Amino acid sequence: MPNRLVTFDPLPPADTTQPAADRRLSGDPRQRVWNVYSDAGAQFHAGLWASTPGAWRVRYSEHEFCHLLRGALRIVGADGETWNFRPGDSFVVPAGFEGTWEVLEEAEKLYAIFEPAAP
Repeated sequence: MPNRLVTFDPLPPADTTQPAADRRLSGDPRQRVWNVYSDAGAQFHAGLWASTPGAWRVRYSEHEFCHLLRGALRIVGADGETWNFRPGDSFVVPAGFEGTWEVLEEAEKLYAIFEPAAP
């Protein structure tokens, strides 16, 4: 099969999810994920993510590039360092990051994820 450009229009059907109950810290965040692309080895993914407000603990095994389209986010590292993001902000969460992810206002972001191969 030849390599083809992948666009985000139209979006595939969304998967719905929410953080596991034991990771939730506040609210009842409901998430939708439109995964537009995954490579054959399932190490690279790109798509659109949306969430209602709430906070949960995170522990990243993957590297994730994010570009916030709407809403407001707060991310707090395990060491207490805090970042706030608004529409138009871009950031990378590296593999190994631990902390909390909080959606302050209903949010939507573009993402690109790279999951390193297991050793």
